[in-house]
Amino acid sequence: MFELLQFEFMQNALMAGLLTAVICGIIGTLVVVNRLVFLSGGIAHSAYGGIGLSYYMGWPWLPGAIGFALCSAMVMAAVSLRSRAHADTIIGVMWALGMASGILLLDLTPGYNVDLMSYLFGSILSVPVSELWLMSVVAVVLIIGTLWLFRDLVLMSCDEEFARTRGVPVTQLYFLLVGCVAVTVVLVVQVVGLILVIALLTIPPAIASRYSHSLSGMMVLACLLGAVFTSSGLWLSAVFDLTSGPAIIFLAAIFFFLQQGIDYLRQRMRRIV
Repeated sequence: MFELLQFEFMQNALMAGLLTAVICGIIGTLVVVNRLVFLSGGIAHSAYGGIGLSYYMGWPWLPGAIGFALCSAMVMAAVSLRSRAHADTIIGVMWALGMASGILLLDLTPGYNVDLMSYLFGSILSVPVSELWLMSVVAVVLIIGTLWLFRDLVLMSCDEEFARTRGVPVTQLYFLLVGCVAVTVVLVVQVVGLILVIALLTIPPAIASRYSHSLSGMMVLACLLGAVFTSSGLWLSAVFDLTSGPAIIFLAAIFFFLQQGIDYLRQRMRRIV
């Protein structure tokens, strides 16, 4: 791994992976504890419509994708708050519509020569320095914002009704959280892709939840696990000539199932003893 780091593109890739681990560790923890996994998946896939629209209109893809993802996220958040019974259906339709419209717009784009797979499954080795700076700014803002709103986030995550009685602006926080998920999804596109980003948002926090007794501890552990998965997956992809995004997620999934198996064996042993 250290030999590979002599190349600038590998240094950028490793930095992108570590920044992704921090961003996804914080946002992913809030996604898991607030049970927003399906909604996050809807945002991730609908964001592809923004990529297609950006190329069709000749816009820079990143601002266009973030804007489209934010609009989709706000609609999904509003629907899930007003009609929870039908929220899954609406989110599922927007999920499919975003992917379909993105592909169709790319088909209609004159002179289209964009690598579709790089957006679907990631291309961490091609992350430019400009996006690293943007990810760094987002990570810093996210850390500061989480520290500033931490008490309200804990109350909202534990009990929404109790949080409202304590004067916590639950609705505004909910929209803010969903908006952060949208921005996170787009920023992580080139690391693991739109299809696999939901795994990086959920697997590290899911594992961390088994060994943490507080929201802050869960966030820190999720960030550390994400850093291990992204750096190790990047190394595996470089050594064995694999696609980086799937390698990262495959490694994380294997670790998740190992952890589940160990917990199951521990429970069986306790029952026997």
